Amino acid sequence: MHRLQPIANGLHTDHPVPGLPFVDDSHLPVDDPAAVEAIGRHEEGGTWGRWDKDRQVEGAWLAFTTDPIRQDLAWVLRYHPDHGRTILLVPDKDASPWHSSWWGPQLLFRQGGYWWDGTTWYRPDQIWDTPSERFERRPVKAATTITAADLLDDNAHPDGGRLLKVANVDLEAPAPDSWNDHLALWASRRPRNARPLSQCVVRLSAPELAADQLIGVAEMAQIGNIAASTLRAYIARNQRDVPPPQATVNGRNLWARPVAMDWAEGRDRSPESAAARLATDDDLPIGLAELRQQLTRRFFGALWERPDWRKRWALRFRTEKAVHEVADELALSVAADTDSIIDAHDLAATVRHAILDEFASGKELDESLGDTGPTTFYGITTPVAKMLDWIIRHHPRTAHYLIGEIIGDAERRFAIPRDVSAESIRTALGLDSTLPRPVRLEFLERALPPDTH
Repeated sequence: MHRLQPIANGLHTDHPVPGLPFVDDSHLPVDDPAAVEAIGRHEEGGTWGRWDKDRQVEGAWLAFTTDPIRQDLAWVLRYHPDHGRTILLVPDKDASPWHSSWWGPQLLFRQGGYWWDGTTWYRPDQIWDTPSERFERRPVKAATTITAADLLDDNAHPDGGRLLKVANVDLEAPAPDSWNDHLALWASRRPRNARPLSQCVVRLSAPELAADQLIGVAEMAQIGNIAASTLRAYIARNQRDVPPPQATVNGRNLWARPVAMDWAEGRDRSPESAAARLATDDDLPIGLAELRQQLTRRFFGALWERPDWRKRWALRFRTEKAVHEVADELALSVAADTDSIIDAHDLAATVRHAILDEFASGKELDESLGDTGPTTFYGITTPVAKMLDWIIRHHPRTAHYLIGEIIGDAERRFAIPRDVSAESIRTALGLDSTLPRPVRLEFLERALPPDTH
């Protein structure tokens, strides 16, 4: 989300984005998120609006709406009771993604994805932490918050600034010159009860963002262990999650070195990179390469080492029926020995623990909700149910024992009655099994304990 770039600041924002012009937002009810949403909601369609409470912060909210005058543009707003309001004008297609990017602690985005949570500045989100299901938060060293009060001095003159009307916004216009004059005009137009300028955050300053510390494409590519031409292609095609630059000087993209190193680390820790460590010369994972070799030996033995089969290579034996017989025999040799691909008992043990975990979670949910009444069944997620179905289809004897073990363990460990476990299994397979219904019911009639029918 931090790749999205706003077009302009709103007049009533408390946190202006440096370099962007200011646009009059006085036609917006900036203090009423429901009213902001209502602007964009019309039966004829073509516009949209939405607002949500920030559930992590009491009194905070987010909202966006298509502009009623320029329907190619939209306003996105975020309000925080302690840190004030941010108002940005963005392309209408980016309004919903911007709204989503503000879910969480991010109050402001600056300089290619650096963000502020009200206390600390963090580098752009790039390192995904799977256990916590969020990006790692990496603080910026020696970061200093720059406010409007820090920038407004005797050299900033409101008369040199300009406040645009939304109808006059030019999406291709360059950044305004003498931006501090525009900032001074914004400051002079603020209401008397507005937030002090010393609390209006504009940007951050940090050693890693100093001009002489930024790096270009060549060094960025070297850190990422790729060719510069490859990196340029990634950027042109918007591939491989290349972070946006921290600055662009004379058309040249520049990045902070720590951002480049985070990007390289993220690439190295990606699933693709991990899989590459297990790849063979044929670009197959080690396990599939071993399976290929195993099947090659098996098929070669069947086709060549048996004299009665070797003669089928003679031209007169190459009929459709003969080739079909060969193919069927090879398929049988694999189907009869799936344990060489995946051990059925190992898989059964895994499925048993997965289903018992589903039962435990269901029971915990009932207890947390204060539901003390009798339970008829617990849900089993589709992937787990499909694996149980696979064992039944491919290894019915093992599946018969497995079902009995699940019901017994649930009874002993969780005091779950047998009929509840049985109904849970019966319901899950009824939803997700690919077996014909009569076959499935006949199997369960024999696999489930007799007192659960």
